[in-house]
Amino acid sequence: MAEEAAGQERLNKITHLTADSMGTEVCSIYLFRDDDTLELCATQGLNPEAVHQTRMKLGEGLVGRVARTGKQINTADAPSERGFRYMPETGEEIYSSFLGVPVQRLGEKLGVLVVQSKTKREFTADEVYALEVVAMVLAEMTELGAFVGEGAALSARHTQAVLLRGATGQEGAAMGHVWLHEPRVVVTNVVADDPEKERTRLHEAVDHLRVSVDEMLAGASGDTEQMQVLEAYRMFANSKGWMRRMEEDISRGLSAEAAVEKEQSQARARMNQVTDAYLRERLHDLDDLSNRLLRILTGQGRETGSEMPDDPILIARNIGPGELLEYGRKLKGVVLEEGSVGSHAAIVARALAIPLVIHAERITNEALNGDRIMVDGDQGIVHLRPDDTVVAAFRDKLAMQAEAQERYASIRDTPCVSACGTRIHLMMNAGLMADLPSLDGSGAEGVGLFRTELQFLVRNQMPRRTELAEIYARVLDASKGKRVIFRTLDIGSDKVLPYMRRIEEPNPALGWRAIRVGLDKPGVMRMQLQALLRAANGRPLTLMFPFVAQYEEFARARQEVDKAIAREEKLGHALPEKLSIGAMLETPSLAFASKRFFEEVEFLSVGGNDLKQFFFAADRENELVRRRYDTLNLSFLTFLESIVARCADTDTQLSFCGEDAGRPIEALCLTAIGFRSLSMRPASIGPVKSLLMRTRLDEVKAVIDAARDAGEQSVRSAVLDYLREAS
Repeated sequence: MAEEAAGQERLNKITHLTADSMGTEVCSIYLFRDDDTLELCATQGLNPEAVHQTRMKLGEGLVGRVARTGKQINTADAPSERGFRYMPETGEEIYSSFLGVPVQRLGEKLGVLVVQSKTKREFTADEVYALEVVAMVLAEMTELGAFVGEGAALSARHTQAVLLRGATGQEGAAMGHVWLHEPRVVVTNVVADDPEKERTRLHEAVDHLRVSVDEMLAGASGDTEQMQVLEAYRMFANSKGWMRRMEEDISRGLSAEAAVEKEQSQARARMNQVTDAYLRERLHDLDDLSNRLLRILTGQGRETGSEMPDDPILIARNIGPGELLEYGRKLKGVVLEEGSVGSHAAIVARALAIPLVIHAERITNEALNGDRIMVDGDQGIVHLRPDDTVVAAFRDKLAMQAEAQERYASIRDTPCVSACGTRIHLMMNAGLMADLPSLDGSGAEGVGLFRTELQFLVRNQMPRRTELAEIYARVLDASKGKRVIFRTLDIGSDKVLPYMRRIEEPNPALGWRAIRVGLDKPGVMRMQLQALLRAANGRPLTLMFPFVAQYEEFARARQEVDKAIAREEKLGHALPEKLSIGAMLETPSLAFASKRFFEEVEFLSVGGNDLKQFFFAADRENELVRRRYDTLNLSFLTFLESIVARCADTDTQLSFCGEDAGRPIEALCLTAIGFRSLSMRPASIGPVKSLLMRTRLDEVKAVIDAARDAGEQSVRSAVLDYLREAS
């Protein structure tokens, strides 16, 4: 395998040597030509003319079953095995014995290596192990481009165009070049001549690893969850079984790096099969530890010497909010293999106003630093190394968006008044100081939601009151007198502070979060309220409590504000010139609260993202159901109309905040049923304002009522038909 030779010639030689050394009539190598199809790429014992002609689908025959499951099949009686398929085109006889092992690297399936013989026998553990080692080296060399030749299966890797479908984490579109958050470790010396030297290298690297894990444990902050992860690291780093398996790999001719990666690949394969969350986490720990060990052995750190491109699109399996913020506005977009719509990364991406695609499987395996990439956050699609026609179409889309933004700039400073004369207030969502320049650029009339949790999430320890007061004061300074609604700390569920003990809950979205945490841990709430009062320093201040489910919670939170004001007054600090206190309506229960609540609360902001998931009982983190229910479903619109009516009855200010507020059709329907204030990401204000200013809301309301009377489920198609006719 270490010899220099053409790709096909090398594959042919491998099958010949393997068949001879194992005493089998057949050895064949199948590689993927696309995601669902295997191709026979080399064989000893089958018809040579079948090479590159014989193909099978994933799951088809025993070979396809090995490829689909990622597990070996070792049988003395292949024809009696479930799924056996005889392939006469290969000129094969009916062979009894069959051993197939997956060719895979770090969980990525590349093909199948097979040996067959007429003699009925199961292959021994040593033979299985030997074939697994060959398959592992095959995978490594396939990755390194050692088998490039004719046909799709032997085409050079990391050169073809790839379309990846994920999910929308943050809308928007961007074109740029790949920047890997954690560049892959490239193992170039797969085989080694001196096992003793490689064993010594492995032991030295593992000793280095153990010391670094002990140092991390010694420096841990005492956080229980962090300590548990590091203890798991220590357990794996000291695992005798892990060490023994790697030493055995080395004794059979692998380099230290290849031995580590072989074990890592098998752990990744197991991780893909395991459904138990705890076991998956532990295998993830082992995977991370293997990466650390590979970096020690190869000397390949995160700093590879590559320069970040001018238009970087960040690629990662997952990423924390602090790390993402370190990149800042240099990034044009982010693509993650994991992540969720409510994750810290998604929150920061929204704050940075950059497109984010999540659940883009295989992206870290497929992408290389510097690859051209296009991210469509609206559709949840990623084009990696796209061809010229796709690039041209995407550029047209970006050009149209840029042209539209120029049109929106012409109405930026014009008040939003619909064609029927209704005044609508358009606000923006924010969470970082860096968002505030968008107040002028977007034409927003103020900040309808300032997420205060980001200052807590991006730190390794609780921020001090003085630090928070300075940040909030700078926000108010930057707003230049425009209204800023500060939402108090909204943590819990998917937003867990790194320095708080994590509570295991069966359903965190319905659990201990937001106002519930604040009322149970009043010290943090009081500290934040004091910081906000001091930041105002006599100026008007607007506060909003998140996730209020009943009147009593709002009343208790209001009492905490009164206590904070009394304390500040006693200390001689300036009090706000005007203090407005509201709540987010994110639970259906609050819509049915007593009239007293609606009279006492000064304003309500409907948190559309949470309210919709609870109304439809459809978890917005669950890709199976989150797109099933439409905001413009008439049952949901009717529910929202009842909230509008209750607020009108008590003269309570009402706004709608969330992703739907920034979607023009949804915004149009929300204003038609009575919302007069919407809060959205800055980039959405122009498109929403443009549509509202040229549409009569009374006519849209009539369309909604007619659809309801007709028994329609959603009003979307009726409104789109109306807009087409009106234009």
